[in-house]
Amino acid sequence: MSPRRVAGPLLAVTVALVLADSAVVTLALPAILRHLDASVGQVAWVLIAFNLVLGVAAVPAAWAFTRARPRVFSAIGIAVFAGASAWCAVAGSIEVLVAARCLQALGGALALVGCLEQLVALYGERRGVATWVTGGVVGTATGPVLGGLLTETISWQAIFVVQVPFAVLAVPAALAVSAVPEVSPDRHRPAVRPNLTLALLSAALTAALFLLVLLLVEGWQRSPATAALTVSVVPLAALAARPLARLLKPPAPVEVASGCLLIAGGLAGLALPPSADLVWTLAPQALVGLGLGLTVDRLTAQAMELRLPRVRHAGWTIGARHLGVVLGLAILTPVFTDDLREAQAPAQEAIASIVLDAPLKSQDKISVAKALGRELTAEEGRVPDLHRAFVTLDVEPSERAALAELERDLDAQLERAATRAFRDSFLIGAGLSLLALATVMTPRRRTRP
Repeated sequence: MSPRRVAGPLLAVTVALVLADSAVVTLALPAILRHLDASVGQVAWVLIAFNLVLGVAAVPAAWAFTRARPRVFSAIGIAVFAGASAWCAVAGSIEVLVAARCLQALGGALALVGCLEQLVALYGERRGVATWVTGGVVGTATGPVLGGLLTETISWQAIFVVQVPFAVLAVPAALAVSAVPEVSPDRHRPAVRPNLTLALLSAALTAALFLLVLLLVEGWQRSPATAALTVSVVPLAALAARPLARLLKPPAPVEVASGCLLIAGGLAGLALPPSADLVWTLAPQALVGLGLGLTVDRLTAQAMELRLPRVRHAGWTIGARHLGVVLGLAILTPVFTDDLREAQAPAQEAIASIVLDAPLKSQDKISVAKALGRELTAEEGRVPDLHRAFVTLDVEPSERAALAELERDLDAQLERAATRAFRDSFLIGAGLSLLALATVMTPRRRTRP
């Protein structure tokens, strides 16, 4: 098989890897938080740094591409991405990990821009752009799922390790494809409306791809593998959205508006689950996934359609999407961390009341209270895992059933407190999606003939 025949799939996988990295660490954040002894605010920078650098670097990378040899440009970007991924895997502190993520995003920006032109050179304009867009949507949607499964089965470092061989193989693939960069001056202004809609939707989707995972793993104490399987509803629904759109054939504005409404409805549903049962997240996630599938690739196509130079406008869409993620993280992270902190005092009071009412001997109640106090103090600023407190207790066999029931009651109380702490953030995400809808519904200004 000739190098050019394998180059297309490898370049498409590279696009998926880079855009998956905007959210691939989401399910690994609790493990990173504990392994690197970081706070929730610090660990959020593992996401923020990547998206911020990728969003800021995309347009300059597109400008530089028109003044460079495409094969070399793409290969350098992919090589930097591969090296930075390896650096992420061996990071020994949160500061080093954030620095490595910045370098990874810089290489990713070069790779995304270069891969677009090379895919067009391989497949032609329409198919090349469609392959580039589809790779990005698949990567964005599946990133959290793959990250969670790797974290659970191996470790959080494995997320970055598995990327290295794919990226290394893509370097010679990039060198095998010749593409002629567009050197013509800008013929069209950036498409403001679809890029603005993309930015607001990306901010809204942060709630589903970031906060939902934290709620499942940190708030409801589910394992990363369980959370990964749960959030797989989003990519599955996103993949189902395209055949549905082809079947119904709605006008583009109706399709995008419907997607915005679906995302808003899904996030509102995640804000108000009746209980911490995972089943209550499935339908809202399906709505979010359908909305994602109906909007992101359609808006990307609108932002790039017939606009030259193509690579420059691709840079604007990349920047809009990832700066939108940064906007979402900047808005939502302080809200849910503050709400989580404010929920601690009422939760602790409720825990104390439940312990006092438990059918245990007075001495055992004192032992439980001390063990819980140590755990709550050690996990300040996080949702504690109270099971560790119960493991250390030594009670009489006749009291074990009551102790197990007490643990279940306390876990239920913590689940309710965590659900309330994330509620406002999900509702804000729904509001951001409605703002995106407003940009679609705002009448266009008529141009003079």
